[in-house]
Amino acid sequence: MDRIAVIIPCYNEAATIAKVVTDFRHALPEATVYVYDNNSTDNSAALAAEAGATVCHEPLQGKGNVIRRMFREVDAQCYLMVDADDTYPADAARAMVQAVADGADMVVGDRLSSTYFEQNHRPMHGSGNRLVRFLIRHLYHTNIHDIMTGYRAFSRRFVKLFPVMSLGFEIETEMTLHALDRRFVLAEIPITYRDRPEGSTSKLNTVSDGLKVLRTIFILFKDYKPLGFYGWLALLLALLGVVLLVPVVLEYFATGLVPRFPTLILALVLLLGAMQSLFTGLCLDTIAGRERRNYELRLVEYEERQRQA
Repeated sequence: MDRIAVIIPCYNEAATIAKVVTDFRHALPEATVYVYDNNSTDNSAALAAEAGATVCHEPLQGKGNVIRRMFREVDAQCYLMVDADDTYPADAARAMVQAVADGADMVVGDRLSSTYFEQNHRPMHGSGNRLVRFLIRHLYHTNIHDIMTGYRAFSRRFVKLFPVMSLGFEIETEMTLHALDRRFVLAEIPITYRDRPEGSTSKLNTVSDGLKVLRTIFILFKDYKPLGFYGWLALLLALLGVVLLVPVVLEYFATGLVPRFPTLILALVLLLGAMQSLFTGLCLDTIAGRERRNYELRLVEYEERQRQA
């Protein structure tokens, strides 16, 4: 078992991968550096190996698939994950690892509180980060600043008990929401951020990957907080139903007639949908609560196995 593992997902990063490996080997000389190549068509894997990394391969395309394999195959006490694009400084690595040693389960390298908006030359990416931060803060009542950073450190128990479901770049959002819902200890360390060097191109599509992130937020909100999700849906349906029903009822009391039967039927359908949504939320909230208890029991069992080992 490695005490510290630096894990680097990589896809066509020949312009930067050797420097990233070298920088983190110097910053953490006691760590093992793993580069997981994700079907690169350039010589990224060879350059990483020449720089001293242990190179592995993930044939399923997508960052989520790469992280899933890294988390399952690498055995360490502390995991430091960093992108291969040379946008994150290695000088923050020691502090992030120390935060895990001090008890944090996930340490977030916070770009948004430092140089991200000055260095990032893609305005839509900055706007997307702000939108995601706004949604997470209000849906999950947290003060985390950077939801989508690719620079993180993890404890062993977080890595081995994290069910990776996302396939692509939405994996960082999934990690954050899982940590919040399962009450893992989170810490943030502000880091300097630099834009990609010349010759290095981003694999992130602002629109399509941004939509995937938003989709992940709402799917996980439905899974983790079903009463909140279905409760808001029930409220919306109820309001629409009442808006349609009130004029029909007022007209009935005034004339004794109901000339707009389609409107009445639609209003009643919306109100029935609101009731069904509310009861669905209550049932799923009970199931989610039971799953949280089961997860806590699995966590206790995991800690006991670690002590016995």
